[in-house]
Amino acid sequence: MRLHFRGVAFSAAFLTLVCAACQEPYHQKEEQYYLISANINLPYWQEAEAGLRDAATTMGVKAEMDGPTTFSPQEELDAFQKAVAAHPSGILVSVTKPDLFKSAIDSAVLQGIPVICIDADAPDSHRVMFVGTDNFRAGQESAKRMADILKGQGQIVIITVPGQSNLDDRVRGANDALKKYPGIKIVDTIDDKGDPRNANDGISALIAKKQKIDGVLCLEASGGSGTAEALHRTDMTGKIAIVAFDKDPETLDAIEKGWINATVVQKPYIMAYYGLKFADDLHHNVVHEFKDWRTAPADPLPAWIDTGTAVVDKTNLAAYREALAAHPKPL
Repeated sequence: MRLHFRGVAFSAAFLTLVCAACQEPYHQKEEQYYLISANINLPYWQEAEAGLRDAATTMGVKAEMDGPTTFSPQEELDAFQKAVAAHPSGILVSVTKPDLFKSAIDSAVLQGIPVICIDADAPDSHRVMFVGTDNFRAGQESAKRMADILKGQGQIVIITVPGQSNLDDRVRGANDALKKYPGIKIVDTIDDKGDPRNANDGISALIAKKQKIDGVLCLEASGGSGTAEALHRTDMTGKIAIVAFDKDPETLDAIEKGWINATVVQKPYIMAYYGLKFADDLHHNVVHEFKDWRTAPADPLPAWIDTGTAVVDKTNLAAYREALAAHPKPL
């Protein structure tokens, strides 16, 4: 009897293994996802790529980032359309120019490709959802920090990239917050085109013209380091307050040196990590409220996920750096 029982148990276990082997895996080898952006060599996007790759590894899918190494909306659109032509399982995209991308995003979704915007949105397109910062609130937070530093009085310059929707939202948020501080006036706005050299040149030109500046409010990643270098070169460090944006290594180093007062940081790793997981859920129709996301009368996922921000200055810089994971630089 004992031998017979062992035989039955072995047979049952063997059949279980055979059946398991016959089942198709949840993720197929051909599943491919893309993250499309501009300025992809910036530390900000390298961190996002780390999140993308980590999520891809945990799910067992392929994912890669593509796009121009400069702020070039047309080249980014070309990269997006190239990804669409490959008919991938999903696309994440940071939209530099919403009007330019609308028809391409709409076309991709009509082809059954889930498109999720991260970092910068295209709200008038058919993208399924947005994962990123509440940029209006982030602009408010940046302006309030500047107002606190200047004690409600002074002339400031804003550095941004006009026409990029996420940055325009930050500018609107900053202007909204400054309504509470009538003693602070915006005297100029510099378009640095996402390049610290342009921020450096713009601030240097204002200093050369003897423009009175009490603070520089940088609402995109490149402005902080470019401004800090311009002030250092002209022996103006500490005489003009700087509130930067994001956590580029140069920005954090400048805070440590006392060149930058504070920076408002985002979470690009989180955006890409969860963006990929949401795209994968759509591809597999994981959320069963409707039969298929492609034909659903309403999107099966949240319309917007706010990944939040934090303010880093000299008081918490060491703790913030210690808490940061050391992401390997993508090959």
